[in-house]
Amino acid sequence: MRAVIGVIPLYDDEKNSYWMLPGYMKVIESCGGLPVMLPLTKDEAVLKDAYDLCDGILFTGGHDVNPEMYGQKPSPHCGMTCIARDDMETRLLDQCLTDDKPLLGICRGIQLINAHLGGTLYQDLPTEFESGVEHHMSPPYDRKAHTVTILENTKLAEIMGSGSHDVNSYHHQAIKEPADALEEMAVSEDGLVEAIAVKGHRFAIGVQWHPEFSYESDAGSTLLIKALVEECQKRKESIL
Repeated sequence: MRAVIGVIPLYDDEKNSYWMLPGYMKVIESCGGLPVMLPLTKDEAVLKDAYDLCDGILFTGGHDVNPEMYGQKPSPHCGMTCIARDDMETRLLDQCLTDDKPLLGICRGIQLINAHLGGTLYQDLPTEFESGVEHHMSPPYDRKAHTVTILENTKLAEIMGSGSHDVNSYHHQAIKEPADALEEMAVSEDGLVEAIAVKGHRFAIGVQWHPEFSYESDAGSTLLIKALVEECQKRKESIL
């Protein structure tokens, strides 16, 4: 049986609807997993059943993380937030960490992990962080925007190899102060944290780039998702 990966839904405020980028689903499927989009819910019983169904969780991109989560007021340049997502995802994150269930955060996902565990964010890079690096690229999103350095002796180095890697980039928020519970695994050319792992967990990873866009053109992106699926498969087989 394929490992089930719960995928956090994207939310369209204007249309009051859930939606999904196909790349999140396709890359998990291509790596041998079964992606399932979760409901956006406050119902604890529903959320527990959804969580129990999954062998791992993928925390997707999307809305800005509410600055109140890291003790700040929204700046004029902070984007739209989604309290329902913040609430549901932090509960799922806590449960994943309690159970050591594999998880991967992408873009907003890495930011949410950091903010919830006690770190802070740049609310808007263009106005708060001077840099010549392109962090908010234009389409197509499956090409290089900049380079990151993956640090040696990290989980990400084990998966993708240490040293320089080309990545895409589409974000205006980023980690400012990393939470103490996190290990930095990759940095961009201008010093921004681009990948983290939660210390003491076998697979609790966040990356700032977008493998759901680049998996067909970038081997490293596929390796990352494949590693998630494999960890989820191991967990599933250990329970069966």
